[in-house]
Amino acid sequence: MAKVLVFIDNPGQALKKSSLELLTIARSLGEPAVALNGDLHDDAAATLGAYGAQTLYRPSAADLDDYLVGPKASYLAAAVQTAGATVVLTENSAEAREIAARLGIKLGAGVITDVVAVDPDGTAHKSVLAGSYITTAKATTPVAVLTVKANSITPEPAVTGTAPATVIVEMPETATAASARITARNEKAASGRPDLAEARIVVAGGRGVDGNFGPVEDLADALGAAIGASRAATDAGWIGHDAQIGQTGKTVSPQLYISAGISGAIQQKAGMQTATVIVAVNKDAESPIFEIADFGIVGDLFQVLPQATEEIKKRRG
Repeated sequence: MAKVLVFIDNPGQALKKSSLELLTIARSLGEPAVALNGDLHDDAAATLGAYGAQTLYRPSAADLDDYLVGPKASYLAAAVQTAGATVVLTENSAEAREIAARLGIKLGAGVITDVVAVDPDGTAHKSVLAGSYITTAKATTPVAVLTVKANSITPEPAVTGTAPATVIVEMPETATAASARITARNEKAASGRPDLAEARIVVAGGRGVDGNFGPVEDLADALGAAIGASRAATDAGWIGHDAQIGQTGKTVSPQLYISAGISGAIQQKAGMQTATVIVAVNKDAESPIFEIADFGIVGDLFQVLPQATEEIKKRRG
């Protein structure tokens, strides 16, 4: 049976939904194991076992987060060799894709990014050309590295789960020799909203909000959604760049995506058009966003969004 290694970086107190998706995919491919970096809380450890992880690999070095991604790629390469893994699964964040690329070089492995589904034989389905097409690809190398988009599948626990055995992976002495060290960090203020990349519902605002994200925030809070933005809105300084969705921002695949005051140019479409349901609100009936929207409302977002928020609050009552 194939050995499948799932890389989980700094899981925190509870595993992210994207990590549970990776473990679910790993079980369909073979025998799942986890290469973990960072602290592991008891609840997260129990969840690993419940989702079928049979072995937990930990690095011998405890300072990987003091550096940029190079040492993490070195650790993961050593973990692959220790585990005898033939498939590596990671999330599809910018950092994870860079780690995957470095890992591919170290192992001579085929790397497939932007994956949205994986067949039991290892064939990957990925979105390309700004999400306009879905292609299939399969690595012919001994090791395949796949980065998987969040919200690609519904995570499911294993039928039977046991506590995974822990194995320490010895880090190469040269792993941090030529790596850039992180000298300072600034904590981001917690908003209480879901993480944008993983959220099942996203409400995004664009140029049409004219600097006022209040209606977008109110609707997002009523729905328990994350807040996103177009590049025009982030460049204008109305919201932080960490909320940007698009080719030069984050890629999201929520169950519901509400676009408010966004024209829907190709740069924006690239980051969100794999959403299951797209609802567009825009005053311009000719906006490109209506070409891909499942539901379109031609109207002023400052009138439409508050009405939607009020109705949602009434129904949840």
